[in-house]
Amino acid sequence: MQLKKATVLVIDDDPDVLTAVRLLLRPLVKEIVVDKKPENIPSLLRQQAFDVILLDMNFASSIHTGNEGIYWLKEIKRLKSEAAVIMITAYGHIDLAIRSLKEGAYDFVVKPWHNEKLLATLQEAVSGKEKGSSASAQNTANSLIGPDLLGESEAMQDIFYKIKKVAPTDANILILGENGTGKELIAKAIHQHSLRANQPFVKVDVGALTESLFESELFGHKKGAFTDAREERAGRFEAADKGTIFLDEIGNISLQQQAKLLSVLQNRQVIRVGSNEPINVDVRLLCATNVSLNDLASDARFRKDLIYRINTVEIVVPPLRKRGNDIILLAKHYINIYSEKYLKPSLELTPKAMEKLKSYSFPGNVRELQYAIERAVIMSDDYALDARDIIFSPIESAPTESIQTNATNLEELEKATIIRVLEKHNGVMTKAAKELGITRTALYRRLGKYEL
Repeated sequence: MQLKKATVLVIDDDPDVLTAVRLLLRPLVKEIVVDKKPENIPSLLRQQAFDVILLDMNFASSIHTGNEGIYWLKEIKRLKSEAAVIMITAYGHIDLAIRSLKEGAYDFVVKPWHNEKLLATLQEAVSGKEKGSSASAQNTANSLIGPDLLGESEAMQDIFYKIKKVAPTDANILILGENGTGKELIAKAIHQHSLRANQPFVKVDVGALTESLFESELFGHKKGAFTDAREERAGRFEAADKGTIFLDEIGNISLQQQAKLLSVLQNRQVIRVGSNEPINVDVRLLCATNVSLNDLASDARFRKDLIYRINTVEIVVPPLRKRGNDIILLAKHYINIYSEKYLKPSLELTPKAMEKLKSYSFPGNVRELQYAIERAVIMSDDYALDARDIIFSPIESAPTESIQTNATNLEELEKATIIRVLEKHNGVMTKAAKELGITRTALYRRLGKYEL
């Protein structure tokens, strides 16, 4: 069916939204009916059949959970309407919007939307294209992401839906997940499918920047601003102008650094070190951290006003141990890559190798799996990888084992604690020493003592 032959019903208690949609669709569809009250849905459906229903997820002014939309979606299905239901949601309710897909919604749109995207979604709906099958879900995933970000698990499909919906917007996104889960790959996928895809993507590991380098790296400096400032230099925000800036490990920056970053995000201006002249910047902000949102929200650790600024939409990347058969999917993917790289024959995984992979907890997540497969391919002299060929990294398991097996040995306990804290801060000595409550000099002495 063509869009011009469609009958559309729009339910939203915002009169501005109803007016905008009516003006947009009136010349493009056969008929458009709008209503502010979802309570009228049953009578409207009894009066006539609709091809598409645009349904808001929030109606009561004092309640903004999105459950109202889910309730009325179920009512539409109970009334056996054959209309394709497209949910209307805000950035903060994307998790609920994904739930609506499982409840039978055809799709959802995020407001404020781009008219072209809304019209494309409506056209797909009236054309009767089915969504949600495993084949189409995988095609969606492959079209959205790069070759290294794969997944058929429900958790990853939810992430792919989120990427599809938030990428075309300018929403600030916070990506949460353990080390090695692929947060940077997700950030790149969001940029590549955004309206800024042809503009710069600039990554900054802000957790590794010292207090003295933070401003200079992010905001730039004037010549002579400090001892080593031999020439004028633009910062990363200026380099990302019109594009996307990805601030990795943002959970590790100090309160002073947070205040400086918040000022830039609020004003959309940077001031180079040694200058008083503000420079306008237009960037899409993506952030990532391995710190949980609850820990991040602690008053002593991170400013809540900055959390709200960077967390318009939140994407939580699951650890590999919770992704089921994705482990085997990714293992085969890396086998193909490294077989070609090291000029090996096409290798298969034996059943015992698969069982070993699926039963392992992967504390190092996808990164650990990648390194384990690479090593196995290099060392293999056969046409198949068996369980004995797959050796997991002792780096990931050593700290936990030390704490468990030598809990009564103070030296071993101290050694294990130092290893764990250094890994947490990616080897940044200043941050590790601060968390351990000792000086950097004392930390260096202990590193020598334990031969770390």
